[in-house]
Amino acid sequence: MWLILIFEETSSRSSPAGSGAEALVSIAVQWLVLLSEIIAAVLIGLGILLTLMRLIKVLSQPKFEGYEKSRLTLARFLALALEFQLAADVLATAIAPSWTQIGKLGAIAVIRTALNYFLAREIKEEENSTSDVAPVVSEA
Repeated sequence: MWLILIFEETSSRSSPAGSGAEALVSIAVQWLVLLSEIIAAVLIGLGILLTLMRLIKVLSQPKFEGYEKSRLTLARFLALALEFQLAADVLATAIAPSWTQIGKLGAIAVIRTALNYFLAREIKEEENSTSDVAPVVSEA
């Protein structure tokens, strides 16, 4: 009788799902999703803090350039955080996705990619406009 139980137990472990590999991968991916979301939240928090620090400096010496630089600081952090959020969504959907999850991922990916594209475009435009405004020093 013990031999039958041992045989049944070992024969069920021949597949990856039976050996717990699927559960292990699922847990690892869930930790990666959590880590990616935490990194995104920390990046947004850092961006807010740095932007507030820059804004306090700008308010003490009002300059248009300082305001734009603080906006660019926040935009960079938001763009990077969006990348981590998108990575978390892709990872979350990677394990046995349903069609509903795939549809949600597609919608989220389109929205976040569009946001990231427009943020990157705005950053580039602002960097170009602030570098064009730099004072010209003439040699006398």
